[in-house]
Amino acid sequence: MDESKSIFFRQIFDTNTSTFTYLIACNKTRKALLLDSVDKKIDLYKRLIKEFDLDLVYALDTHVHADHITAMNLLRETYHCKLVMGDQTPATGLDKLLRNKETLNLGEISLQTLHTPGHTRESCSFVLEDNIFTGDTLFIRGTGRTDFQNGSSSDQYNSLFNNILKLPRHYHVYPAHDYNGMNISSIDEEIRFNPRLQVANEQEYKNIMDHLNLPYPRYMDVAIPANLKCGVIEEPKT
Repeated sequence: MDESKSIFFRQIFDTNTSTFTYLIACNKTRKALLLDSVDKKIDLYKRLIKEFDLDLVYALDTHVHADHITAMNLLRETYHCKLVMGDQTPATGLDKLLRNKETLNLGEISLQTLHTPGHTRESCSFVLEDNIFTGDTLFIRGTGRTDFQNGSSSDQYNSLFNNILKLPRHYHVYPAHDYNGMNISSIDEEIRFNPRLQVANEQEYKNIMDHLNLPYPRYMDVAIPANLKCGVIEEPKT
């Protein structure tokens, strides 16, 4: 992202889970949010917040993640920030639920919520000026799997072709994961080069997604129960 005078931006990568976290702030007010945080990166988040004198007011997740535990609860304990997700989420313990097209204000900047179900039922993307944070809906040269957590290939097709890809083609794309060493794309690039988008209709897309035969996420059994409670890990019963 080309930081404007109004936006502070950092992209943070967790190599263990190939997850991107985004630290976004209003440069004037220093009000900040963390999008798709990872619990194991909490010390780095704290360092950056301190170094840049930021006031963390929101911790925001695009969906209930299956591949890592969110740091949302840890961030609330440390900064008393509000925990936020889209209003279709099954997660509990949140402070604010965002409706489709609702705006989340952050000082003098704002993010618009886009409901983009498919990877999961509650998946959201967020638009900030000419940038879109697509979670696990749209990857760089790929798309998020749709075979668990109430996922739907048909819903994802609609989210992509009738929502995200309708944005101006110069918009920058920032996903929640990358597995091939790339960290930024654009709507134009993905329309032209993403192999999963080179389909004629919904059925073609569904045929691709329904036959990926991907392995079971290695942290899923731990991550989903914790993330349904904003990252609270239940102690085993004795």
